[in-house]
Amino acid sequence: MKDERANDKHAEAGNQPGPPLRILVVDNDQALAYAMEESLAKIGHPVTVATSGGEGARKIETDQFDIIITDLVMNDVDGMEILNRAKQLLPDSQVIMVTGHATISKAVEAMQQGAFNFLEKPITPNRLRAVVEKAVENVRLKQQNQELQGRLDEKFGFEGIIYASDKMKQVIDRLKRIAPTDASVLITGESGTGKEVIAQAIHQNSPRKGKRIVALNCAAVAENLVESELFGHVKGAYTDAVADRMGAFEYANGGTLFLDEIGDMPLPTQIKLLRVLEDSQITRVGDNKTTRVNVRMVSATHKNLDEAIKTGAFRSDLYFRLKVVTIHLPPLRDRREDIVPLTDHFRRTLARRHHKTVKGVSPAVAKKLYTYDWPGNVRQLRNAIDAMVVLDNDGLLDLDDLPPELMDADDAPNSSGALSGPMELIGKTMDDIERWAIEQTLQVTGGNREEAARVLGIGARTLYRKLEKYQSGNDEDGKVELASEE
Repeated sequence: MKDERANDKHAEAGNQPGPPLRILVVDNDQALAYAMEESLAKIGHPVTVATSGGEGARKIETDQFDIIITDLVMNDVDGMEILNRAKQLLPDSQVIMVTGHATISKAVEAMQQGAFNFLEKPITPNRLRAVVEKAVENVRLKQQNQELQGRLDEKFGFEGIIYASDKMKQVIDRLKRIAPTDASVLITGESGTGKEVIAQAIHQNSPRKGKRIVALNCAAVAENLVESELFGHVKGAYTDAVADRMGAFEYANGGTLFLDEIGDMPLPTQIKLLRVLEDSQITRVGDNKTTRVNVRMVSATHKNLDEAIKTGAFRSDLYFRLKVVTIHLPPLRDRREDIVPLTDHFRRTLARRHHKTVKGVSPAVAKKLYTYDWPGNVRQLRNAIDAMVVLDNDGLLDLDDLPPELMDADDAPNSSGALSGPMELIGKTMDDIERWAIEQTLQVTGGNREEAARVLGIGARTLYRKLEKYQSGNDEDGKVELASEE
């Protein structure tokens, strides 16, 4: 391949924001395939070469690629089949066809079926890089749009709540009935189960979504400052009150006030909060003037408030005022079906945040994550994946990336029976056991076939074929240069 210094500008083009994109070159002309690899290496994206259509198809089934360059005419699996498989298994990728003059019409047909562009032989380095860089821009734009949509989903609505379990489905069904009303909501559950996410979803699906939602953690504020944080204060109300200050109630007026860890609120403040909820008006600390407020109350606690009432630590009248409707979030160990989709969500989100390419999670790690009891719940899972993404250096979250507490965890079946197969499988055929494993993994991944294939360690197409069989009831089972720029 001719390597002109003028082409060095292409190397700079690959140095753009975001992690490198993965490119697959499929061509049974080995010399041409490796020449394209050599040329594309100059723009900073890793290239994998497949020297037959069949090998390319297998790589698409078992790996992730952002851009696929494929010859149109190959002996076994042709470029059209590569395009079809890429569109099915890697829908966010872009496919570039390589074609001779005689097959340009076929390449145009491929573009009509979703190919990004085509390259006519003989291929020059400049033309190859220019077309690939256009594809890179297109993929980057898609990724940015998906990231933006992901942020919106995380911030607004029920779509941002990641779950696959029946228990969380029941929670969401209940939320959908509660959110459009103005009823006060008490969210209960262990620390780290995602109570603030639920509060955000309630607000964003309510008539108040155009106004603010203000969150205040009662356990994180010094006891002598809780009233000031809630109701505000006037200048001179106490030593450090150097100016008037609006409290959470006024700031949230017209919207939603989320009081987290309400069980830690001091008793004197509980009395004043009850009065505010009954009268819909507040008085700033150090002031005599009242101000009307209109907020929807959403509260949360990890404590047993019934027990707190019995010990005198929480007022029963305030409790019943706050819990017009109750939402209980089950701990993560009781909804293990959510672990895999949550892991995949955190992997993608945190990889973007740390500007890293992390294509998946190994089956061994998936098993560790699934069997661990997660005393810190979803928050602990997220922190674990965050640490693993930071430590990862090969694009796959594997055992060497695990935090110590997970590395030392026992993989034996736990008290809930996770991963323990039914006794009736003993004596069954391997086909029966395999089918059970596939069906159980699909249940764990919420029906996500690609994720199930990764957990099982098989290709997505292999999984599709087996599922089709189950549904049908069928039991059968040397380097050269690219063309000169001149």
